[in-house]
Amino acid sequence: MHRKEFIKHSVFAAGSLALSPFPYSLFAGETRKHASDIVTLGDTGIQVSRLAMGTGTHGVGGASAQTRELGVGGLANLLQAAYDHGVIFWDSADAYGTHPHLKEALKYIPREKVVILTKTHATNEQEMRADLDRFRREIGTDYLDIVLLHLMTSPNWDKQYRGAMNVLSEAREEGIVRAHGVSCHTLPALKTAARSPWVQVDLARINPAGVRMDADVPTVSSILKDMKAKGKGVIGMKILGGGRLVNRIDESLQFTLAQEFVDSFTIGTENRTEFQDLRKRIPAASARG
Repeated sequence: MHRKEFIKHSVFAAGSLALSPFPYSLFAGETRKHASDIVTLGDTGIQVSRLAMGTGTHGVGGASAQTRELGVGGLANLLQAAYDHGVIFWDSADAYGTHPHLKEALKYIPREKVVILTKTHATNEQEMRADLDRFRREIGTDYLDIVLLHLMTSPNWDKQYRGAMNVLSEAREEGIVRAHGVSCHTLPALKTAARSPWVQVDLARINPAGVRMDADVPTVSSILKDMKAKGKGVIGMKILGGGRLVNRIDESLQFTLAQEFVDSFTIGTENRTEFQDLRKRIPAASARG
């Protein structure tokens, strides 16, 4: 499906959700928030921008919309443009194929000035050690800020991935990784993440319509509040429902910005125009008037 066709399809799908009128008075706050606000992820001590630059729109099999449409230089330029506006958090993954693009951007941006999150499908010690070495070579860095076990679905992932988890714990002690955690794609996996003391950062699906989430909004919100109370860093994803809420951008932003349990959130933009539009919408959506 071409991009224009996808957008038309996404808008139609979003309209078919028939969301009730958005309760502005309930979610609009008194303080304006910005994409470039610096926030701390839970108890990790890692400071990130409120907005993370997502690089994995429709990312699978080592490619994403960003890699296909922008290439290495184009995505590096987009990351640099975001950095120039104070957005210093980069959301990557092995499955997106964007590590070389981050490496290119780091030719122009000091490594210590940005926070890099990436994700792995490693399941055991051998795979995890290999991934940590490869990821650092591909990105051109001695350390990774955040590494997540990618796309957890099993309620027993904390047992099935124990080997990979042990390696990440060792890597954190050695300064190779600053924090570790998971991205979840089922309610049982999310509940396990909330209980696990190993999880320092969780990447969770959240939006006002419950689209492509692990459960209904109240259920997910309750679990994420528990995570936040336990000191875990919570990063929101699927803020626009994977494209199905593109005609509800302001409402979706306002909802997410109002959730105190969401430290930061990631949205994938594919050009400077989209990024600038999003950057301007965030403060307008965050406060009344």
